[in-house]
Amino acid sequence: MFVFVCARCAAELTVPLSQVSLPAHARQTYGNGVQLPVLMEAGTFAVDPDPWGGPWRMWHEIDTGEAEARGIYAPVHALSDSRSGAVVIAPGDVRGTRLIPGKCGGACCGLSGADGPNMACQACDLPVATRVDDCSLWQAVRLDSDAVRRVPVDGVHAEPPSWAELVERGERTPPFEPIATWGGRLGSSHYWSWSPRWEAAAGQALAHLLVASHGQPVQVPDGPTADMFQRALDALLPAGPPTRRAVLAGPGQPSPGTDVGILLVPVHPRTGETWSPAGPAASAYPVPLPLGVWLWLVSPHPYLPVPAAGGVPPEVLRDDPLPPLPHRPFRADRGTFEHTLVRLPAVRSPWMRAVLEKLSQDGPAGIF
Repeated sequence: MFVFVCARCAAELTVPLSQVSLPAHARQTYGNGVQLPVLMEAGTFAVDPDPWGGPWRMWHEIDTGEAEARGIYAPVHALSDSRSGAVVIAPGDVRGTRLIPGKCGGACCGLSGADGPNMACQACDLPVATRVDDCSLWQAVRLDSDAVRRVPVDGVHAEPPSWAELVERGERTPPFEPIATWGGRLGSSHYWSWSPRWEAAAGQALAHLLVASHGQPVQVPDGPTADMFQRALDALLPAGPPTRRAVLAGPGQPSPGTDVGILLVPVHPRTGETWSPAGPAASAYPVPLPLGVWLWLVSPHPYLPVPAAGGVPPEVLRDDPLPPLPHRPFRADRGTFEHTLVRLPAVRSPWMRAVLEKLSQDGPAGIF
């Protein structure tokens, strides 16, 4: 475990934290006036490999060589020119800081971070972090990589859980959840929707699926996986019989066949490692999915309904009242999709031009 201290005066700025991988939804902007929860679990931190926030440079100000040196392989509206490597933590894990007056603008319902670092070390006044809690943004504090230092602390340094342990825990992410909003007649309200986490996960995975397609139609498994991807794949890729097949693969699942070229696999929530198979299937393209989403896709129902006499036990599914369901088809998160796609070198392939052209025209209706 680590604490983060001020680079100038060494004052402690966080509680002890364990490192985990950055969530797929870390950069997601969701809806309008939506109250999203905290991004990071308490007691954890992740390192963002990409710059975030201003100052910004427009695409026409950057030549191709510089963009590719920064890992960008297709045009974007603008690029962040800030430092990379920010440490992302939960707001409740911050210590010894204060908000900076005059740095809290650009927000609708909270702090957006548009004015740059808005938190200073209480001991020496060095700007050290940016707090984000505006509507439609995941709540987080981003510690500036140049303003803080990581210091190991005494204690038990637990090894990351194995894949088998993670599957046994079965910590799945449900595909639906209530979304809290501002502006109801009595203050805050909510509606039932597809999970923002699922939409961000789909945006990230869809970018990889397009690259893995090599410009050919792709067929994913029926059920929730098809709900997530098939409509978008059919809209963005050429029509015709499927020539590439994607399957769910991972710990505890049957070994993929040798005829499968694309694997939908989990990402380890602690290490960020993408699961990979042994044997001939190791050459298939791995499409990463957050573990909680992947666990739901491979086993979508928590319990099987069984006949029961008398009162209904809590472990038995019931159909009265019917569970609330979203009012629209599933849509991948466009921002997460584009952020991922432009960072995949294969986006320079000639066959990707047709896909990029469709996207430049706002894309086929209803997939984002």
